[in-house]
Amino acid sequence: MDDIARHNMARWDELVAADIEYSRPWLDLDAATARQRLDPEGKMGEVAGADVLCLAGGGGQQSVAFALLGANVTVLELSRAQLARDEQAAKHYDVRIRTLHGDMRDLSAFGADAFDLVWHAHSLCFVPSAEDVLDQVAAVIRPGGKYKVSWSNPFYHGMEDNEWTGAGYLVRRPYVHGDEMVYDDPRWGVVDREGNVRQVPGPREWRHALGPVVNALIARGFAILGLWEHGDSPDPDAEPGTWNHYQFFCPPWVTLWAQQQQPAPGQ
Repeated sequence: MDDIARHNMARWDELVAADIEYSRPWLDLDAATARQRLDPEGKMGEVAGADVLCLAGGGGQQSVAFALLGANVTVLELSRAQLARDEQAAKHYDVRIRTLHGDMRDLSAFGADAFDLVWHAHSLCFVPSAEDVLDQVAAVIRPGGKYKVSWSNPFYHGMEDNEWTGAGYLVRRPYVHGDEMVYDDPRWGVVDREGNVRQVPGPREWRHALGPVVNALIARGFAILGLWEHGDSPDPDAEPGTWNHYQFFCPPWVTLWAQQQQPAPGQ
């Protein structure tokens, strides 16, 4: 484990302690709501009996949703605190999942062609090279297997929701694939369940542009099934300089579904 992984592991452990939204287990699921949360795009298909890897997907959310749909679930996650949330959620539903502490850039713990589906949580931005991760995914996914990955929309990444100029939002950084995003204030404003905000230092982040990611997937034998740019609550009538207004101008997230059509090069 290198310095980047150690730094981001410590940051995520602290974010979990602050009860960030992405560390709160989903404890209100049934089969219908599990499928809707995993696959609002309608690309997943049947997963009962499938071998599923939740990649960098700790927190007690997607893992138990897949288990409720009958999948054989493995979670690989950098933060042990996040994995503890998965174990808590699995106990709540009385389902079995496998948890493994590790870095998404090293999937050597698994054999080749180990998974029918890799569900990659919003985490690609926490490593410098998207291509290194995609090499690993291509090695462990079976021919015909599907890959869902979400990351920060590179057109937005590095912009700030409070930098409204009166006509738009300020672009301060050049659009460069692989650039580290260094913020004036690197803290995340974490809202707890009572509505209180706690400022917590965030992990290191890097921008991954659409073209290089899509082309890297194609080069590794994947066919692109769809790509979506989205937010959670864009509102053109919200107060300028607020998160909801900002999302209407700059959708903050990208989600992509792909399917492995052939063995990865060299396999």
